[in-house]
Amino acid sequence: MHRILSKQQLSDQVFMMTLEAPLIAAERQPGQFILLQVDDNWGERIPLTIAGADAAAGSITIVFQTVGRTTHLLAEKEVGDTIPAVLGPLGTPTHIEHCGTVVCVGGGIGVAPLRPIAQAMKEAGNRVVIIIGTRNRELVIFEEEMRQIADELIVVTDDGSYGRKALVTEPLKELCERQPPPDCVVAIGPPVMMKFCAETTRPYGIRTIVSLNTIMVDGTGMCGGCRVTVGGQTRFVCVDGPEFDGHQVDFDNMIKRLRAYKPQEDAQHEAHHCRLEAQIASQKKPKA
Repeated sequence: MHRILSKQQLSDQVFMMTLEAPLIAAERQPGQFILLQVDDNWGERIPLTIAGADAAAGSITIVFQTVGRTTHLLAEKEVGDTIPAVLGPLGTPTHIEHCGTVVCVGGGIGVAPLRPIAQAMKEAGNRVVIIIGTRNRELVIFEEEMRQIADELIVVTDDGSYGRKALVTEPLKELCERQPPPDCVVAIGPPVMMKFCAETTRPYGIRTIVSLNTIMVDGTGMCGGCRVTVGGQTRFVCVDGPEFDGHQVDFDNMIKRLRAYKPQEDAQHEAHHCRLEAQIASQKKPKA
């Protein structure tokens, strides 16, 4: 059993939890993930990237968005509750090296798994530029934590409600045109964002690493659901990744496969009546 040590709601659908997991905390490296089973009555196990770890305290931090039944059930748990199964660390760690200037691009909840990578790149002696992009101000997470890491921090929002009104690819292109240009780009976020980040850096020949964790299912390589085409060859995100050369990933195929079961996922979401969402909705109702 793994006890929940802390819980924080970062936005309407995004939560951060600290879990008691001393063995995982001691071994975890940036870029790795865990498998989590929320309770004994619901057998689905989901992969979640480790957003932070404290080996001394024996804890790990996860950040998740409520998009399906399991994540909704997880969001309903409180501090002191336990989670029966947390397996990890899994996946190939990020290759951390001193290369010069590293641009870290985080889209939405992708900022969470990007944080330990940016921290490790900084500790390796790199100059780190961080771009955070979200739809609006309410969805910006980890801004202050990233500001403490970054030599330069750029925040953009789609609607211009905070920071600069732009997509992440706009400041990324400007950085690519600087002299000297960045030596490496790491992008984590929605697949379409990572696709266009890779296309932005491609003409400049800048090495671009992307994390394809959003397509993972069982996290062990058994189901084959996370297969992707990289450089014309089939790869499995959970065992061969989750990070790959963004210029080699067939994003169009990946995005098409991600949308294949959207009707079933929407139906499952509608069938689950989340107590937490009902509570939030009731609090937003105007008082008589």
